[in-house]
Amino acid sequence: MSLLSDAIWAASPTTTRGQPTPLSSDPKGEKVAYASKKSIFLRSIDNPAISKQYTQHTTQTTVARFAPSGFYVASGDVSGTVRVWDCVGEGATKGEYHIIAGRINDLAWDGDSQRIIAVGDGKERFGHCITADSGNSVGEISGHSSRINCVSIRQQRPLRAATGSDDTSLVFYHGAPFKFNTSLRGQHNRFVFGTAFAPDGSVFASVGADKKIWLYDGRTGEAKGQIGEGVHTGSIFGISWAKDSKKFVTASADQTVRIWDPEAGKAIQTWRMGEEGTPSIPDQQMGVVWPTGRSDGLVISVDLEGNLNYLVDGNPKPARVVRGHQKNATAAGISGSTFFTGSYEGRVLAWDISTGLADKVEGDSHSNLVAGFTTSTSKSEAEVFSVGWDDTLRSISVPDKIFTGTLSALTFQPKGIATTSDLVLVASSDSITVYSDGNKAGVFPVKYTPTCIAASGSNVAVGGDDKLVHIYTFSGTDLKETGTELRRATSPISALSFSASGDKLAVGASNGKVYAFETSGDWKLITDRWSAHTARITCLAWDKSGEFAASGSLDTNVMVWSVKEPGKRIKALNAHKDGVTGVAWEKGGKVLSAGGDAAVKVWKVEG
Repeated sequence: MSLLSDAIWAASPTTTRGQPTPLSSDPKGEKVAYASKKSIFLRSIDNPAISKQYTQHTTQTTVARFAPSGFYVASGDVSGTVRVWDCVGEGATKGEYHIIAGRINDLAWDGDSQRIIAVGDGKERFGHCITADSGNSVGEISGHSSRINCVSIRQQRPLRAATGSDDTSLVFYHGAPFKFNTSLRGQHNRFVFGTAFAPDGSVFASVGADKKIWLYDGRTGEAKGQIGEGVHTGSIFGISWAKDSKKFVTASADQTVRIWDPEAGKAIQTWRMGEEGTPSIPDQQMGVVWPTGRSDGLVISVDLEGNLNYLVDGNPKPARVVRGHQKNATAAGISGSTFFTGSYEGRVLAWDISTGLADKVEGDSHSNLVAGFTTSTSKSEAEVFSVGWDDTLRSISVPDKIFTGTLSALTFQPKGIATTSDLVLVASSDSITVYSDGNKAGVFPVKYTPTCIAASGSNVAVGGDDKLVHIYTFSGTDLKETGTELRRATSPISALSFSASGDKLAVGASNGKVYAFETSGDWKLITDRWSAHTARITCLAWDKSGEFAASGSLDTNVMVWSVKEPGKRIKALNAHKDGVTGVAWEKGGKVLSAGGDAAVKVWKVEG
């Protein structure tokens, strides 16, 4: 048996307020590339649930650009490293080049897919030009006195390039090899955030924090004039040309994306995100791409929350909004065909398993790390409960995908959450608190420090840092000690999960070991041979039959274990960069996982 990747529901682009977020599309207009955490995602435009993830960067990534050939991607990170890799096959790395001693802000390919200019925030220099296959120097990027934010290369000969900087100037280069030609000063009076040559090479444009758009001759670099003065009321972060070179699109902090006719010098289409007349920081537009190779005129922008907005001519609102996490997913839970994930800044998403697309759970959300989800099984309407490090217990309506209320402001930081019948149990560092219909029904002090909790029927299991699993039973809303303590683990308990029928309990420990027990009678050990993880078990889940258990760990791996063949395991190595934080089974026998790379992945168990 094997665990095969069935789908990657990608993380959102990483955005920073006041800083452009580059987007890139392949020459056919089928995929969009962007940086997210330590990964690069290539996401299908028409089917956003299909993605490819490149994970070879070791630090936060900042930019990814498709080569004009469509066969390679160049990507940069905060350490000043550029990696060139195959985006058609298995993602093999073609080259790794250290460009500057600081963050790479942007990079550009020449028309032959042979040379790359990478720019950013260096110490000795702010950019460099290299060959994509060997990293050899093919020119100097000079003339700026501060960090460079953007770069564009003319795709025709004679080769030209332009860079824009925090020093308010643009520099125009002749190539190849690329050499300083002229410094364009006086057009912008604040940071220059974007520059782009038209596909036919006749002109290039620049945009910046001063809300201005300037046009220049593509061969000589001479300034031709400014257009659209006073139209954008916020910094302009992104610019992208249509393939016919007759129009371009801009994205701005004023929450708008606008299409411009450079000949007429005016905006011919405007999309405004958020409510009209209501300033909204999350709706600031941080980047935009006009995918070439498409005939439908689709424009894709990214806002400060990382949402990808699909903008279509004639439609004033986005035709589609593709959402995801920007920060580590810290908890996950499943209810029917909806998979819930929460991240460390409190964002909660509800993923439709059939489409692989997420909706933001609206309403009064958590303001801090989401620590756990549990699904109510007793009510007619599906309900999910969540706890977070904002010390609150909240409820979510599954059909409406909305927070229905703050059930309780906790007086402690939650260590875990579980539900059975119509009761919700929350573990803290010294007690277990029981809630019934949103009201506190009892507090039960304990003499150890709980680390996790699970419940099924009348049984409650609480894992402790004393390496024991403590078993309780319910009598009404009273929690009663049974005196049973499962003493198999050799390190603190870190995860617990009852099977669907409640007849088995899986126990994960912080040394990577997983144990399974029968819950009837004397809690007999089923197996202690599930021991392939090398770091703390963070999450466990049983399939519907109770024959297989899935585990996720800080070692980045997801594994599936069999009760009948405890010596065998099915593994997905490096499932999530920076660790796995949630696993769940869906009805078709597939495993869902979430993790530190902010992505959600679907795994097929192949027999």
